[in-house]
Amino acid sequence: MLDPAAARQLAARAAAPPSSRNAAPEEVIKLEESGDDDIYRPSPPRAGDAGRGTSRRSRTSVDMAAAEGKLSPDANVNGHVVSTKDYLDPPPTLLFDAGELGKWSLYRAVIAEFTATLLFVYVAIATVIGHKRQTDAAPCSGAGVLGIAWAFGGMIAVLVYCTAGISGGHINPAVTFALLLARKVSLPRALLYVLAQCLGAICGAALVRAVHGGRHYVLYGGGANELAPGYSRTAGLVAEALGTAVLVYTVFSATDPKRMARDSHVAVLAPLVIGFAVFMAHLATIPVTGTGINPARSFGAAVVYNGQKAWDEQWIFWVGPFVGAAVAMLYHQYVLRNGAAKHSFGSNHDDVEA
Repeated sequence: MLDPAAARQLAARAAAPPSSRNAAPEEVIKLEESGDDDIYRPSPPRAGDAGRGTSRRSRTSVDMAAAEGKLSPDANVNGHVVSTKDYLDPPPTLLFDAGELGKWSLYRAVIAEFTATLLFVYVAIATVIGHKRQTDAAPCSGAGVLGIAWAFGGMIAVLVYCTAGISGGHINPAVTFALLLARKVSLPRALLYVLAQCLGAICGAALVRAVHGGRHYVLYGGGANELAPGYSRTAGLVAEALGTAVLVYTVFSATDPKRMARDSHVAVLAPLVIGFAVFMAHLATIPVTGTGINPARSFGAAVVYNGQKAWDEQWIFWVGPFVGAAVAMLYHQYVLRNGAAKHSFGSNHDDVEA
């Protein structure tokens, strides 16, 4: 039989609303800053709570915090302080998810990537052709290298802002490739994105040709990427790899869950910072290759322009960006965020940084 106190507790529990029956006596009541990490301190245990019951209730509080994204699921509560990460790394995406192919959200994202790449290539290449036409008509009247770089970088910032919540705002096969290697997108999604980006780039370049006319489009090179005179293919390959590495490194840093959890402004500024990375990469690479750092942009212009030199050197604008993207991903995930990489590939995370 139960003693009277135990009987009263059972009666009170039965009368309580269902949502509160399993509530833990301790709740997380305070969040303090300690160096770089946030720590959660549960309220002091009540009289009579001891041993197994207290540990179970403390673990419930941690599980609740982990579910809210405030603590990692590997939190271990044996004392009063449960100190671990104040963020959660997203779980790795399945390499192939058949269920994803039946969701409208996937195809909506693919359409967004197609449209964004079309608009990007149209505005960017139209700026290049327009600059050359204006310069021929009146020297020093065009946008110049600085203006062209701003057109590329500014348009990327605008389009990432518009599409990030729908498709992630890749607009670049090299970015998609890096995110695939990092297990942030599935293989079917990555392939559909790259296909949409290439088709969008072709349509964007075709619109530029339609607006400026075929004669002027061909006369001014169609915005196609080619090695500038005096530069070797090795130089072009290295320039493309480095320019893409700057971009992809910025993408991973601007979307880092750890930084976004601790600094709310990081997510807000991400499109601007990514666009600025494209701008800087163009300033450094335009004199060498005209700046690809985006295989879809290079491919679309080559298809519509259809010049022999553009096709002969097309491989540079695929191999270089893909190599640069892979290097940037490995550097960010393994060197800077070794914990994120280990978690992504299924290893235990006992040594994950807080």
